[in-house]
Amino acid sequence: MAHSFAHGNHSHTQRKVRNGGGRSDRDRTRRALSQNFLVDPHAVRQMAGAAGSHELLLEPGAGEGALTLALADNCARVVAYEIDPLHAGKLAARTRDDDRIEVVRGDFLTARVPREPFAVAGNIPYSITSRIVDWCLRAPALTSATLLTQLEYARKRSGDYGRWSKLTVLTWPGHSWELAGRVGRASFRPVPAVDSAILRIESRPVPLLPGGRDAAWREFVEYGFTGLGGSLHASLRMRYAPHRVDAAFAETRVDRDAVVAFVHPDRWLTLFDLLH
Repeated sequence: MAHSFAHGNHSHTQRKVRNGGGRSDRDRTRRALSQNFLVDPHAVRQMAGAAGSHELLLEPGAGEGALTLALADNCARVVAYEIDPLHAGKLAARTRDDDRIEVVRGDFLTARVPREPFAVAGNIPYSITSRIVDWCLRAPALTSATLLTQLEYARKRSGDYGRWSKLTVLTWPGHSWELAGRVGRASFRPVPAVDSAILRIESRPVPLLPGGRDAAWREFVEYGFTGLGGSLHASLRMRYAPHRVDAAFAETRVDRDAVVAFVHPDRWLTLFDLLH
C-alpha cells in the first residue's frame, strides 16, 4: 500500500541528463537526500535484531527496502517512509501484496505521530540525524528508536567516549541511550566516507524523575553545561550554597574537578535530588 503527500522543497528528477560536473540528476538527488543504502545482509540482520519486535514500527528513509523487509519479519506492521518518489514507487510495487508493510511517499519528519505505542527504526540520512532524533524524543508514545547513524554521533550521544552530551543528560530521566553495534562503511552503496553505528534510544516505562520536575531539571542541566566555573562543581557553587554542593559531590563521589561532560547522567540525577 502506498500513500503520498507534499515533499517540501526537494526536487526529484529521473532524467539522465549530465551537467557540467558530470553528475546525473539521480546523482544530485542522492547527494541532496544523503542516500547511502544498506546492502550488507549481515548488517541488515544486525539492525533488525537490534530494533526488536513491535506491533507498529515506523521506518524513516526506507530507500530500496532491504531493511524494510527484515523489520517486517519481526513486526506486525511497518510504515516505511521514503521521500524519493523513484525508490518509494519501487518499494510500493515490491511490497504491494505484503499486508505487513505500508509505504508512504513523503518526508518522515512531517509524519503524524501515532497515539498508540510504536517504535522507530531505520538507516537514516546523516544530514538530518538530529532532526529525526528530536522528532523521536518529542513523541509521547515512542517505545524505542533504533537508528543507523554516523559512528561519531552514536558514540557522542551514548557516552561511548566516556563523556555525555547535553542532549543525553537532558533526556536521561525519560530515555536511555546505547551504542548497540557498529557497521562499517563497506556495508553501504555508495560507500560513505565514515563508519556507522546502531544508536538505540529507549523510552523508560517509568521516568527517573517524578512528574512536575521537568522544568527544574532542564534549568539545572542547562546551567551546569554553561561551564561558568570550569567544572560542574565550580559552576554549581556559583548557584547553590557552597557547603551543600560540597556535600552533594562527596555523597555522589563525583570528582570536584570533573569537567561537565565527564559526569555520568545518573550522577547528574543524584546531584539534582540532593540540591533540590
